[in-house]
Amino acid sequence: MNNENEETPRTRIPRGHGPGASFEKPKNFKEALLKLKKYLSKLMSLIIVAVLLSMISSVLSIIGPNKIKDLTNEIQGGIVINKDNSITVKDDGRGIPTEIHPKTKISTVETVYTVLHAGGKFGGGGYKVSGGLHGVGASVVNALSKWLEVTVYKNGKIHFIRFENGGHTVEPLKVIGTCNENRTGTTVTFKPDPEIFDTDIYSYETLKVRVRELAFLNKGLSLNLRDDRDLEDTTGETFCYEGGISEYVRFINKDKTVLHENIIHLEGEEDDVQFEVAMQYNNSYNENIYSFVNNINTHDGGTHEEGVRRALTRIINSYARKTNMLKEKDESLTGDDVKEGLTMIISCKHPNPQFEGQTKGRLGNSEVRKLADSVFSKGFERFLMENPDEAKIIINKALLANRARNAARKAREITRKSDLGTSNFFGKLSDCKSKDPSISEIFIVEGDSAGGSAKKGRDSMTQAILPLRGKILNVEKARLDKALGNEEIRTIITAFGTGIGDEFDLSKLRYDKIIIMTDADVDGSHIRVLLLTLFYRFFRPIVEKGHVYAAQPPLFRIMHGKTRKYVLDEKEKDDYLASLPENVRNRAEIARMKGLGEMDAEELNETTMDIEKRVLRKITVEDCMAADSIFEKLMGDEVEPRRLFIEENAKFVENLDI
Repeated sequence: MNNENEETPRTRIPRGHGPGASFEKPKNFKEALLKLKKYLSKLMSLIIVAVLLSMISSVLSIIGPNKIKDLTNEIQGGIVINKDNSITVKDDGRGIPTEIHPKTKISTVETVYTVLHAGGKFGGGGYKVSGGLHGVGASVVNALSKWLEVTVYKNGKIHFIRFENGGHTVEPLKVIGTCNENRTGTTVTFKPDPEIFDTDIYSYETLKVRVRELAFLNKGLSLNLRDDRDLEDTTGETFCYEGGISEYVRFINKDKTVLHENIIHLEGEEDDVQFEVAMQYNNSYNENIYSFVNNINTHDGGTHEEGVRRALTRIINSYARKTNMLKEKDESLTGDDVKEGLTMIISCKHPNPQFEGQTKGRLGNSEVRKLADSVFSKGFERFLMENPDEAKIIINKALLANRARNAARKAREITRKSDLGTSNFFGKLSDCKSKDPSISEIFIVEGDSAGGSAKKGRDSMTQAILPLRGKILNVEKARLDKALGNEEIRTIITAFGTGIGDEFDLSKLRYDKIIIMTDADVDGSHIRVLLLTLFYRFFRPIVEKGHVYAAQPPLFRIMHGKTRKYVLDEKEKDDYLASLPENVRNRAEIARMKGLGEMDAEELNETTMDIEKRVLRKITVEDCMAADSIFEKLMGDEVEPRRLFIEENAKFVENLDI
């Protein structure tokens, strides 16, 4: 057993990633880096952002004992994207200890950045809660960096150390100057290793989302984000929210019509576990529930979320029956009923969180379920009793959702009874011969004209064609029951085979790729957005798991001599023409493609359907909160947010088709 008061290093190289794992131990640090590069080479484009965000979370963990609990405006944190695409992360916390570590015989700063499992989490008492569990974040950042510098302000001295080429110490920690006795904190600057990462260009917007999220989750914490690559921005943006997660809810609901003005804010603490919930209902038909543990987004939920969901359903049903809004003969409201239109943030601060899986996407601590239920039940029940007018609005919202759910159940029965072999359906879908979903794909095409060419140009073994007649219903403005009344939507549901709503089953998806194939014009774009809205709201797992694609039909056809070249956009056209000899370029015939329906089967196959030549754009969801917001803004009932969006972004439009 290790001494609880020491930051004890464990081992330099992990031996495995779970029970039964077996790896050959590298002989040296260089070999370890080579192995790490080999294992992670396919994920490098994602790791660079993940590593940075992990480091930002680590900064919050070292700002001082118990300060995560009582953060105030006195704490200043900052992230800077430097001109050379290095990153600086700084805080004004206690500073990383600079003393010689008793176990490693080197400074604690060097130990933290070169030895795995050497974080304060293993010493006990370093800080109350932490997102990091294994003490590897800092050392991994160092190992994957071309260089990394650490500056610590402590006890009136400025301490400095630099690492190069994957974590090799240039020279031990040294004092390079003096500072005010009251100044404390740590500044870390690092440059990703270009030999490991495919790109070292940071996205300001991606970092902004995370920094703003951290500020919401820690009320009073001030964080500044600055991009020194932008010569016009010298100050950056500062994020600080005294209202914490209540302001987070208000931020998410800013473009929605809320049903009650007051944010419901509940919190409690038990056995050093802090629990907090903020919620507000709006008039949409979708739920937006986000949960966090120690500032980490638990996107797969967990016991903290289960406890709240369970209590929410029970308390609303209990209140509705006590007030006679639900009669004795009426069925109880379901979880889906009470969550319709709900925006909720759940935040749990736990000294010893147990996550399920390697991605920390789900909390597993069983005791948290009871705590979450208890804290939420007491607070929410009190709110309903003290605010009868708002309680009535919430209950009525759930009752309407219940009636719609029952109507949707009847509509689903009609859809369920639909058969791919019925004459009505068979006339719409030209299915593929293969019954293997892993090699099958379905093209959803705009109109019968394009559908006819697509049927002739397809590979009938693996490619199915489903033509749409007109534009489908905008489901952002409709509940499931109304959506199921739309014939085109019912056809899509039947073709996919997954079912919908609480009956959705991803394992029954009949096609690995769902490809939206529409014209490159305004109408085509509108149809594509309507389909994406449908998929995101009612079939979200098919989007999250990467099954949805948008075909990229060519915008221009260039002909010279016997050569026929298709290009996707203006830039590709200009680049291709520039590559031709001047005498050929001057004689080239350039035709703008007006629509898929104008292509014959051969052209459509060559440009859009042939797996060897086509260009597909995979539709992914990187930020569910941002996706919810943009769908609500562009496709929802509120006109003003949409008008503002158009005004702000009109200047970026190119090649407008009017």
